[in-house]
Amino acid sequence: MASKPQTHNVMSTREIDEEHGALFAQQEQLPKLPVPDLESTLQKYVESLKPVLSESEYKHSAHVVAEFGRSAQAQELQRRLKARAAEPGRASWLEEWWNDLSYMGYRDPVIPFVSYHYSYNDDPRCTRATQRAAKLISGAIAFRARVVDGSLEPDSTRTSALCSHSYNYMFNACRIPAEPSDKFRTVAYHGNETIVVVRNSRFFEFSFVRNNVVLSAAEIEQTLEQIVQTADGADAVAVGVLTTDHRDTWTRNRRMLLDAGNASVLQAIEAAAFVVCIEPDMPQTREELSHVIWHASGRNRWFDKPCQFVVTDSARAGFCGEHSMIDGTPTLRLADFAVAHSLALPDGPVPRGFNPAFNELRFQTPPTVVRAVAQAQSRFDANVAAQHVCVLNFPAFGKDKIKKLGCSPDAFVQMVIQLASTRHHGRARPTYEASMTRSFLHGRTETCRSVSSDSVAWCTSMDDPSADTGRRIKLLRTALATHSRLTREAVNGHGVDRHLLGLRMLVAPTEPMPAIFTDPAYTYSSHWFVSTSQMSSEHLCSYGWSAVTPRGYGIAYNIRENSLIIHVACVRNEHGLNSDRFAQCLETAAHDIASLIDVKKVSEY
Repeated sequence: MASKPQTHNVMSTREIDEEHGALFAQQEQLPKLPVPDLESTLQKYVESLKPVLSESEYKHSAHVVAEFGRSAQAQELQRRLKARAAEPGRASWLEEWWNDLSYMGYRDPVIPFVSYHYSYNDDPRCTRATQRAAKLISGAIAFRARVVDGSLEPDSTRTSALCSHSYNYMFNACRIPAEPSDKFRTVAYHGNETIVVVRNSRFFEFSFVRNNVVLSAAEIEQTLEQIVQTADGADAVAVGVLTTDHRDTWTRNRRMLLDAGNASVLQAIEAAAFVVCIEPDMPQTREELSHVIWHASGRNRWFDKPCQFVVTDSARAGFCGEHSMIDGTPTLRLADFAVAHSLALPDGPVPRGFNPAFNELRFQTPPTVVRAVAQAQSRFDANVAAQHVCVLNFPAFGKDKIKKLGCSPDAFVQMVIQLASTRHHGRARPTYEASMTRSFLHGRTETCRSVSSDSVAWCTSMDDPSADTGRRIKLLRTALATHSRLTREAVNGHGVDRHLLGLRMLVAPTEPMPAIFTDPAYTYSSHWFVSTSQMSSEHLCSYGWSAVTPRGYGIAYNIRENSLIIHVACVRNEHGLNSDRFAQCLETAAHDIASLIDVKKVSEY
């Protein structure tokens, strides 16, 4: 039996035996995240610096790294890290640091800077928001049941199961603001079979189980219809927008809500299985849909919930996820399951005698709360107004065609991004690709540093008139192979960034910080001007999130069987960023590669 998850920032009332079944059966057999060989990591780090630094900067940094590698301090830090990894009861040497530094201790608003979203394909059978929402809810309930009883098969690769630990934080869970670092609360599944619905800034709760029987989609729809009718009858103070604020501000405002007598309302929202948001918007374009699913007006949300299903009045739909304790792969599985389930559901009549039952969760909103909400709304509006999004759809490229070219689909798209980025920036810029490490116990992600000397050589050749087609294709093949190798190393726990982080975290306050970490190249090379991640789903028309730096772009791509969808996001600011321009570079790069190689030409080189 898997052990109860032990994470320092999690408050849980679940019993150990709630983690059982096939979903968790492989946990004890999973290896722990390794501590890579120090010399190997340093060599990879130096190699990653060369294509993004000037020659003089590179020589300086290479010397700094070599000096560190020879130092007694480096050996001692490596020893400490290995000792930490070997501590009894510690699932991962990285987990606690990573969760705190990247999420719980991160104080900027979760929206738009942390949360992500999936935009679903339209369901032509659904013309009403409540109809679409009810079918998705029915699918999510069915998926939750498989998590609760453990019958859900664990995620897996072709060769092994993946860690299921993050499924603990999917349902009946919520991030809780706190200073200096947030907490995460999970509650018992049984006795909390509730869903919170938000409409017109008003919150409602209903149980999806009645007399020990799960409500049908038709019964859920009728419940939602009455909730919408009730919600639209009067406005309310948009308390949910407080969750969009700076985490320290939200911590203080949550305390103010508690002092105003809202403990039971907060408990109901935080303990609910998930949240459903019914937005009044009628988005038309892909970009409009992304903005609505991602954040909309911010008034009809509770952004601390890990799972929010979003449906618009035009019956378009999607999912918004809070990222702190669960990454995209498990929630994509939930999203795909819910959509597939909804598509398979017939429209059934509501049984005679069914009477919808729900409760409104009424916040007490004295003047101090009203003022705080108004201030949070103003800050939220400014933050999301600066977010610029462009969504591209390439029907000419998909997984099937890329594989026929003999290429890894992910490496192929990464080279498209590199060519576009190089042209857009005028040079290679540090690029992040998220690589999943869930083959290890409590694993999450590692960085794949996508810029390599080989990718730079190929990008340069593409705009070099003296380079012929044969040379360009050979350089592309080399760049693709290098990227695939870097990805495998990251997935296998042998990347650069998490290991260096572990060493840095173990420098004692009384010890000098090693020069490798004060060298400007360390900060610059991990300043992600381009941050990328991949999801593959036929049910998504886009997915995305914000850039991780005001100077960069966030690029989320969905490699479907016969198309490629890329979501580009940036902040409009003094740095002159523009998602439309970057998207144009991506489109040009994709077409340039398409004209460079086809099935016939591949066989010639």
